[in-house]
Amino acid sequence: MSEFVFDDQVDITDVVCPITFVKAKVALEELDDGQILAIRMNDGEPVQNVPRSIKEEGHQILKLEENGDGTYTLLVRKVEE
Repeated sequence: MSEFVFDDQVDITDVVCPITFVKAKVALEELDDGQILAIRMNDGEPVQNVPRSIKEEGHQILKLEENGDGTYTLLVRKVEE
């Protein structure tokens, strides 16, 4: 992940859908336009649903990277509506 520097991060590995997206959305709302959020999530439903939902909100998905421990890190650039 060295090519991106993120401004904030949120770990949603301790919650289940749909709360995963809610927590990610709240964290994004706290950022300024153009800032990058790193979201750490579990494999399965979160990896399928959170990136799709964030993209539907109009934000830019930069990268989804497997961490090697059953979790993923999603990098998202906030885009103002």
